[in-house]
Amino acid sequence: MDTFEERIALFLDYENLAIGARDNLGGMQFDLRPVLDALAERGRVIARKAYADWSYFDEDRRALTRHHVELIEIPQRMRTSRKNAADIKLAVDALEMAFEREYITTFVICTGDSDLTPLVHKLRELNKRVIGVGIKESTSALLPPACDEFLFYDTLEGVDVPAGAGRSRGRSRRRDNTREPAAVPEQAATEAEAEVDHDATTDEHPRDIDQLAVLVAQTVAGLERTSGGGAVLASSVKRAILRKDPTFTESDYGFRAFGELLRHLADRNVIALSEGSAQGDPVVSLPAQGGETDAFDLLASVVTDLQARGGPVVLSGLKDQLRKVRPDFSEKKFGYGGFLQFVKAAQTKGLVTLEWNEDAEDYVLEAVAS
Repeated sequence: MDTFEERIALFLDYENLAIGARDNLGGMQFDLRPVLDALAERGRVIARKAYADWSYFDEDRRALTRHHVELIEIPQRMRTSRKNAADIKLAVDALEMAFEREYITTFVICTGDSDLTPLVHKLRELNKRVIGVGIKESTSALLPPACDEFLFYDTLEGVDVPAGAGRSRGRSRRRDNTREPAAVPEQAATEAEAEVDHDATTDEHPRDIDQLAVLVAQTVAGLERTSGGGAVLASSVKRAILRKDPTFTESDYGFRAFGELLRHLADRNVIALSEGSAQGDPVVSLPAQGGETDAFDLLASVVTDLQARGGPVVLSGLKDQLRKVRPDFSEKKFGYGGFLQFVKAAQTKGLVTLEWNEDAEDYVLEAVAS
């Protein structure tokens, strides 16, 4: 057996998923197959548990049984919250498994409910990788950042969302911390609808490839600084981006694989690729020449022009002056965390000088004559 293979335990807050799919995906029935297919690409699923009052999900129960999921019954009882009982039972079982089965490396928590965020934090404290899965429209904004990776069910391969679905935010319902007594069984379906956490993440606009270019460049620059001169591999870049944004997936930008995305950015001169030690895992670096050199020249030119008008050239407002000449200017495209860092790099290259001026209470620049 491959000792590096991820061993995955899958836990489903099934009512949250089923109701979230029905209400936000055009009445769709939640299908576990796309989730299992996505997890098969990440490792071997060795435990599968789903939590619900199964008397309300008869068709779903049969489908889950075909996928070899252990069904954990959370029956409706008077004066108790079924939803709260499901959360507690799921959390207890997950932590018990984390302590008793050390060989499990990854826990997949399928829910959009922020109440399970403490469980995610605790599993990560126990050195477990945590992947979240939820319906985009009904996933709490608190949950994805807590995970190592978060998969939105709507975007998984094999999920065909009907056109026009997923626009129900106007009738979103937020829960407060006051729990009312549980309804009698006849009211359970109505109660369950209210239990879906609608403090949802939002993504109204298509993802911007230019913003992605900035993210990749910054990530590569940061890895180069912390690697001590070592090579930065594509796999390391992907892991670092997921740590910054657990919801990241290259398919949101129209790419089939991360390598395809990197080749696109290399064609745009955002990054440079070279052969790595392992096939399919190239070395990623920032281009030594090209757009960055032009940006430094732009800075020197603007500082020279401002000097000719008289008076000190201060750092504050200087970026706006560059954008008057080149509206698309951004130091972040070249991996710099801020404009000051970019100017210091230009100083290192001998293009400008940069000194703190007490009277101006700002940095003052001068262009270096060539």
